[in-house]
Amino acid sequence: MLLKTILMIIYPNAKINIGLNILSKRVDGYHNISSVFYPINDCFDIIEIKKSNKFLFTTSGEKIIGENNLCVAAYKIIYSLFNIPSVHIHLHKQIPIGSGLGGGSSNASFILKGLNKLFDLELTDSELEKMSLDIGADCPFFIDNKPKMVSGIGEIMEPINLDLSNFNIELHHSDIKVSTAEVFSKFKIIKSDNSLSSSIMEPIENWKRKINNDFEKLIFSRYPELEKTKEDFYQRGALYSSMTGTGSTVYGIFKK
Repeated sequence: MLLKTILMIIYPNAKINIGLNILSKRVDGYHNISSVFYPINDCFDIIEIKKSNKFLFTTSGEKIIGENNLCVAAYKIIYSLFNIPSVHIHLHKQIPIGSGLGGGSSNASFILKGLNKLFDLELTDSELEKMSLDIGADCPFFIDNKPKMVSGIGEIMEPINLDLSNFNIELHHSDIKVSTAEVFSKFKIIKSDNSLSSSIMEPIENWKRKINNDFEKLIFSRYPELEKTKEDFYQRGALYSSMTGTGSTVYGIFKK
C-alpha cells in the first residue's frame, strides 16, 4: 500500500543578477528592467511543509522581521483557489535578508511548487508562474529556476544558454540591509548604449566593460564598503564582479 505524503522538505536557492538595467518607469509605479537571473544552488534556505490541524508559520535561523512573509502569501493563494487543508510551514532562513539574492521570492515560489506536489494539484509551471507574480516580481523565475533573460517587471523570461559551472561564484554578504522599495523610489534612470542580451553572450572577460548594475552608483555612494568589496574581488583576480539586485551582496566570478 502506498503511503500518502504528509511532509515535504525543500531547499529554495538564491539567485544573482548579471547586469541590472532599469529601462523605464511604468504608469503602475513598477519599473521595466533588463537583467539576467542566474540560480545559485549552494546558497539556500530550508523549508519543511507538513500537513497540520491548523495553519502555522514558524521560523529559525536569521531573524525575520514582520508577519507578512511571502511564505504565508504563497499558502494563501493556493488555499483561496483549492481550499487545501492546513499546513505547518517552518522556514530555516539562511539566505541573508535584504541581500539582493531573492531569498523571499524563492521561498514563496518553492512553497507554491511544494503545495502543488503535496496535494496533487497538477498545476503547470506556466500556471504557477502567473500565481507567483501576484506575490512578487522576482518570484516567477524560481518556478523553472534556470538561467533567464528577464524583462518587463520580471514576468517576461527567455531561456538563455549560460553555464557558469566551470567557474567559482563567490558571494560576499554584509550586515547592510537595503530596502528595495526605497532604492527604487530614489533611483534615476541611466541610459546605456550596451545591450545586455548581446553582451551576456560575449566572453566573461568582456563583461567588466559592458555589463552593469544600474543601482551600484546609488548604493555605493551610501555604502562605500560595498564598492571596496567589488574592488577587492578584482584585485584577487575575478573575471567579473558586481552587486546583485539592489544589494547588499557583492559577488565575484573566478576561474576554477
